[in-house]
Amino acid sequence: MQKCHYCFELAGDLSELNTLCWHLDECGNKLELPQRCRIELNLSLDELFTNIISYGFEDASEHQIRFSLSKVGDTLVVEVEDDGMPFNPLDAAAPEADRDLEAINIGGLGIHLMKKMVDDIDYQRVAGKNKLTLRKCVAAA
Repeated sequence: MQKCHYCFELAGDLSELNTLCWHLDECGNKLELPQRCRIELNLSLDELFTNIISYGFEDASEHQIRFSLSKVGDTLVVEVEDDGMPFNPLDAAAPEADRDLEAINIGGLGIHLMKKMVDDIDYQRVAGKNKLTLRKCVAAA
């Protein structure tokens, strides 16, 4: 089975959002991802990247966020690694769907969106780093 791979690192700064989008477009081309998969990947990783930067770092030091994307058969595997505070998005509570939009607490919607757009998520804390692995069947996208 052929495996294609695409890796990049970004500084932990919101000014890198455009660079993230550029890399995801390049990756989508290289891995020949369907358009719907590209859109969902972009939304998911934009939310994840923004959350890591907004909530993950307690200091003003320079931080790097590493992305690794590979396609094995019909499965896209995305690994995101950062040295921020420990945070397992799988533990985040789902938003309260039965309440009015104005009454829903701020936060958690991006994580919920990410969970809905991928087929599987795995979190590990290894050697002081958060490692999040997302899997998505691109044939279904």
